[in-house]
Amino acid sequence: MMTVSHARRIAALTLGLLLVSAAGPAARAEDAGLAPEPATGLEIKQAVQARSFLVVAANPLAATAGAGMIRQGGTAADAAVAVQMVLGLVEPQSSGVGGGAFMLYQDHGSGDLIAFDGRETAPAGVRPDLFLDAAGQPLAFYDAAIGGRSVGVPGTLRLLEVVHQHYGKLPWAKLFQPAIALAEQGFAVSPRLAAVIAGDREHLSRDAAARGYFFTPAGQPLAAGAILKNPAYADTLRKIAAGGADAFYTGAIARDVVAKVHDFAANPGSLDEADLKGYTVKQREPLCLPYRAFEVCGFPPPASGGTTVGELLGILGHFDLPHLKPLSPDAVHLFAEASKLAYSDRDAYVADPDLEATPGVGLTDALYLLVRAQLINPDQALPTPVRPGNPPWREGLNVAPGQAYELPSTSQISIVDRGGNIISLTTSIEDEFGSRLMVDGFMLNNQLTDFSFRPEVNGRPVANRIEPGKRPRSAMSPTVVKDDSGQPVLVVGSPGGSRIIDYVAETLVGVLDWGLDIQTAINLPHVVNRNGVTELEQGTALAALKPALEARGHTVAVVDLNSGLHGIEIRDGHLIGGADPRREGVAVGE
Repeated sequence: MMTVSHARRIAALTLGLLLVSAAGPAARAEDAGLAPEPATGLEIKQAVQARSFLVVAANPLAATAGAGMIRQGGTAADAAVAVQMVLGLVEPQSSGVGGGAFMLYQDHGSGDLIAFDGRETAPAGVRPDLFLDAAGQPLAFYDAAIGGRSVGVPGTLRLLEVVHQHYGKLPWAKLFQPAIALAEQGFAVSPRLAAVIAGDREHLSRDAAARGYFFTPAGQPLAAGAILKNPAYADTLRKIAAGGADAFYTGAIARDVVAKVHDFAANPGSLDEADLKGYTVKQREPLCLPYRAFEVCGFPPPASGGTTVGELLGILGHFDLPHLKPLSPDAVHLFAEASKLAYSDRDAYVADPDLEATPGVGLTDALYLLVRAQLINPDQALPTPVRPGNPPWREGLNVAPGQAYELPSTSQISIVDRGGNIISLTTSIEDEFGSRLMVDGFMLNNQLTDFSFRPEVNGRPVANRIEPGKRPRSAMSPTVVKDDSGQPVLVVGSPGGSRIIDYVAETLVGVLDWGLDIQTAINLPHVVNRNGVTELEQGTALAALKPALEARGHTVAVVDLNSGLHGIEIRDGHLIGGADPRREGVAVGE
């Protein structure tokens, strides 16, 4: 039962929403001295301002390729293709044509915001016990992930083709030229790529093609600065440039992919040519929810980002964050508690809506969010794990919470073109280097491990269990925010596995509640709670809050929280780009 003091604190915090200064959040943030410093040892990036267009991506070569397409008269759709093809070369640990993606596309002319679902699908031949051992127990992660068993049907390339057909202006083949040239001429291995090759040496060297590409003839990981060429990838891109996505989903490339999946003797998979040929992109309705004076639009299931970011913010909307100092103990406590509640519902209810009954918009129903907010005690942490709630439209739903690993090798592309068209694209092969299988110059995903390894718990089915043709739940959270007149003001997303939701939500709070510019909000030290431990980013001032949070009942861990947030703020006719200092991304525009 809620205590009198608890109720008074809730009332006081909520009442504060009516007392917000007319000066707006930007003035409040300035008065508060902005935000704590980001992690130590990071290069502090400055916001990039432009008037015409901006492309923000995880590698300078990729961002430059996308900007080049816009300078040649292309659109955001054209730029996205060029960026992704280069990322597949220079950041192969994170995304590529062997993976999947979610895209929000805002068409300036019509004002329509469209969600394009290019998530991988489970092959027709999968069984419910795919990730269980002979005793019926879940496999260890890398026993499941490395090899063909974990490979889902890739969707990224088909998604990009569909969006280009609707919104592109430049010839399809032209968009592949920067990546083909880099693959043939070679590029310098970045410090981050060199570090992940070295760190993943044991797993990555298990595949002969990957071993021959990422390691020297003496078996040493490639060093930063080494020039790396990929003629096989250049050949693959030439075929796709000439024949469209069909050149990937049928023919020689498809046969090579299937052979690779089946021939990895230690852990073969079931993906076949019919699975590839039958892949389709889904067009879905974005999930748009009010927050303060804004509308936050995210991706609907099977992505959990729109639902869970929306629920988290919807709960926080009952508290006066704008009057709390950025990342003060009170603010961090409220954020962590709201996150617990949102993640508990995510783990129980979010799954592929085409194959699973889910509560849908019930998770972001206004009355339901109020009930969830009332569970938060400003002075004391909720015991974890928090039980899932009972949202409306849950009739007949009888599922058990399930857990998936959802590891953090993903990439975010944010684009605004000269015409005001917008893309927020989150793209992934799941874990670092995916399944560790390299074929025709690119890496294959391990996205099937995003399904729950257990298909049922205590006799109840897990919503995110594996089934033929099903799309695994994802934390990817491409987001577009609009003001009260319906105009876009923010484009953002991040890699980071299941932590993506908190990375994006915290950035939104930084901009919308505390008035920070997008770069400063991205620089904020991270706090994460996935319905368990409250994680604080190591090497930051935030780590000093550990005792204060523990005094409120939190179990606290100070850990590395390696996001890759990329965002664009649209303000007063200007574009402001922000790139995460934790990775190598940049904003390029004019």
